[in-house]
Parts: sequence; C-alpha cells; structure tokens
Amino acid sequence: MSTLYDELGLHPALNANGKMTALGGSRLSEPVIAAMGEAARGHVVMDELLAAAGRELARATGTEDACPTTGAASGIAIAVAALIAGTDLARIERLPDPADRPHEVVLQKGHAVHFGAPVRQMIALGGGTAVEAGAANKVRREHLESAITDRTVALLHVQSHHAVRKGMLPLAETVAVAHAHGLPVILDAAAEDDLRAWPRTGADLVIYSGGKAIGGPTSGLICGPAPLIEACRAQYAGIARPMKVGKETVLGLVRAVREHTAHGAGAGSREERDAQRDRMARLAARLGTLPGVTADVVRDEAGRDIHRARLTVDPDRAGRDAAALGAELRAGTPPVFLRDHLADNGVLAIDPRSLTPDEEEVLAQRLTHLLDGKGEMNGNGDGDGDRDGAPGTDEEAGHAATVERRLKVTEEAGLHARPAAAFAQAAARTTAEVTVARVDSGTEGRPVPARSVLSVLTLSIRYGDEIVLRATGDDAEAVLNTLTGIAAPA
Repeated sequence: MSTLYDELGLHPALNANGKMTALGGSRLSEPVIAAMGEAARGHVVMDELLAAAGRELARATGTEDACPTTGAASGIAIAVAALIAGTDLARIERLPDPADRPHEVVLQKGHAVHFGAPVRQMIALGGGTAVEAGAANKVRREHLESAITDRTVALLHVQSHHAVRKGMLPLAETVAVAHAHGLPVILDAAAEDDLRAWPRTGADLVIYSGGKAIGGPTSGLICGPAPLIEACRAQYAGIARPMKVGKETVLGLVRAVREHTAHGAGAGSREERDAQRDRMARLAARLGTLPGVTADVVRDEAGRDIHRARLTVDPDRAGRDAAALGAELRAGTPPVFLRDHLADNGVLAIDPRSLTPDEEEVLAQRLTHLLDGKGEMNGNGDGDGDRDGAPGTDEEAGHAATVERRLKVTEEAGLHARPAAAFAQAAARTTAEVTVARVDSGTEGRPVPARSVLSVLTLSIRYGDEIVLRATGDDAEAVLNTLTGIAAPA
C-alpha cells in the first residue's frame, strides 16, 4: 500500500547519521506509536496532562518535577524565561522584554553553538541576552567570574558534540562558579541518554531532547526543582505559547521514557549496545577494503556508549574527498545520510542506531558502487548505466514484446532483506528490461527497475501486496517466471 510520503512525492531517507532532528529524530517503537494514537482519539485537560506527565518524567530523572516541551531548543527558551519572569503573569506576558529583571545568560564561548539554529537565539526568545566568556579555544574560571554581574540571571552549559571540548571548563566548575554567586545553571543535555546522571551534577535545570537518545517523538523535557519547573510550565501563558506541546506528543514522550528507563542508563540495553558495536566492526572490515577508505570503529566523541564505523577518505585514491562522497550519497534515491560534521577533516561516520540491516546493506552497496565501480545501482541509486527507472522503449529493446504479470506477494518477508536481494539478482542476470510496481487500491504506482535492490526496497512491498511486473526483451517470459517464484512462491 502506498504511504503519504509516496503521495507527497517523497523518498524516505536512509539515516546513518544518528538521531538527528533534520532527519526526523528517532524511529518510533510500536508502543510509542500506539500511545500517540491513543491520545489522538480523545480529549484531556492539558494543564492536568502536563502536570501528570511531569511527575512521571521526574521519577525517571530523579528530580522533583519536570515539564514536557516540543524539544530541547524550546526547553532552553522556556528555562531562561522561567528564571527571568518566574510565575509573575505580568512579567511572563511582557517577555521577551525582561524590563528591569536580571536577564544575562553567561556561557563559555565554545558553547555558543549552532545546532540548526543559534543557541544565542533560544536565549533571546526567552528574554535573555547571551554573554560569551573567554575565547573559542580557551576559557578559564576567571573568564566566567568576570562575566557575572548584577544583570546575570543564569549560566548555561552545553553538553554536546557541537560544542568545543578542548580548553573549555567542565560542568562541575561551571556549577561551582554559578552557585558561589547564588545563580542557577541551565544544562543543555539534549542528546544524552542517562537521564539521572546529569541532574546529579548540581545543574539546576536539565534539558533533554525526547526525540534523540530517548527514542520518542520530536519533543523534550526540562527537569529540576519543583518551584523552577512550576515557573517553566507558567511560560505556556507567554513566550512558550507558540511552542505548546500536543497531547499526542506528551503521551508518546512518556511511553518512550518508560521504555528508555527500562533499559537502565545508556543508549539501549547492554546487549543492544554490544550488538551495535559488533555490527559496526563487521561493516568497517567490509568497507575498509574499498579504494581510498580506511575504516575502524570509534566511540562517540561526547562520551556516550555509542560505537560508529569511521571512514577516513583518501581523496587521491577515492577520487573525491569525504565531503564530495557524502554529497554523492545524499544525491541518490533514497538519499543516504552519513555523519559528516568532520568531513572537512576527511572523516565520515556511520551511526547504527537508526539503521536497519536492510538499509546497512543498501549503504554498503552504494559505497561499493561509488568507490569500486561495482554494484547494481548507478550514481543516483536508480539502476544500471543510464537507466532512469522507467520501462525501456520499443526502440531500446529492439521492438521486443513487453510481457506483463500482475500477482499478489505471498513471500512472508515481502520483498525485503534476502527476498529483495534474490529478486534484484535474478532480474540483473537477464538482458531484458524488467520493472516492478506496487498496486494500491487498484492503482498502479511508479515502476522501478527490478535489478536494483535499492529501488525495490523503496517500494516497501509487504506480504499480501499486489505488484505488477513488466519485462521487455527476448527472455522476458522466463525472467518473469523466475521473479514470480521469488515474490509468490507456490
């Protein structure tokens, strides 16, 4: 059956980048999807839901209370607003004008990051003014101390791979400086996975993304002392109004946090993390044989228990640099996204968390084709040579007859994994032009070349789906018999 993505003319992306907002965050579990569907079927008093969800999230983080948000970025704006205006409705409604209230937020210069938008802008949305301390590669305690004035409302610490790490002060020292001056610390821990560890650092308001390590929908939460969280919720009557979080997102977040905490600290269970590391070791060994690629497995640079396959690209041997290779992968169908924030240094990485085994195979084949000239897809991932995915014309096929067959898929796995690979390999062994299309509600969808496993996978053909096979060429009938045996075994 077709999806709304199909109807909008979109190809789902193959995500080897990680749990990135730009790629939709996390792949949701069925219980999380069910929780969101449950919320969508009825009504609830939102203030009561936010308070009840906050109590549940607080138990998971080990704090007094918590406030659901639309994301970590909105969490920063709301936290700043809460510290400036508190629960005073007149001040809340006046923001982002802080009037005579302290409003400066001090952060280390190496933490003034851009994560898709500037963190300085999130501070400003909450009525604050960012004050950067020190230099981009060196911050001393004295720099923080001298940046604090009677206009300072808080210190902000950013725990992220986006932030400069070398030469910055650790969180413990930031907390010590802030508390010595009677000031709170806002901690942006958006992508962190240990929900209890960061509140224990002494940071007063800790902000997490719900759509990253937690595995929930695009969402977030602020956790901390009850009076500060009450002030955070109060901002939904002010600057947080356009950031309001829906009931579906709140229930999805709560269910995701339950699942996440059931695994204990860290990104998934120990077995899952070990399996991901082993997967990346096997993939690195495979990709390390490609021209111009040196591959190994590295742990996450921000200290999380995530292991990725790192590809160091030699431009002379690979025929392009890392940035160009990443661009080629993104230009295909479907687009393939690798972790590329170190591409200027010649390094790409493959994150296993959102990558299915089928997608991992597609990625490996795409890289093999680009770097070794082997594989069944062209540079756009759409087939061999100059094929564009449409059936060949009579002229191209020498006026050979076109044979068509419509059938229902009875292979239990559908055309995924091994059946998809066998299907594409069988189509590639013939000289005939072969396409496959999925039928949805009696309407035939777009045909794709059957010899491209990547193109076949984009159709998401499942058990029970109806498909149309067409072959043009001398052995058209024979190849359709073979493909029918794979898709609809007797």
